[in-house]
Amino acid sequence: MFLSDLKVGDKAIIKKMVTNENIKRRLLDLGLIEGTKIECVLKSFCNDPLAYIIRGAVIAIRKSDSSNIEVELI
Repeated sequence: MFLSDLKVGDKAIIKKMVTNENIKRRLLDLGLIEGTKIECVLKSFCNDPLAYIIRGAVIAIRKSDSSNIEVELI
């Protein structure tokens, strides 16, 4: 399952990122590290971007980026 597949209210654990190094570095800087809990809190009208709570902060991630992050539902 990918991060972009989560529904509002779903919680998951980040398993793996499959993306280019520039995007991966940016996501790591935001705290998206393997083993981290994440919760989907908002989907915009067009489902892009998507908002998540991670480590107490709300962050917005483009669907194209979140579709490259593998997660496991909690």
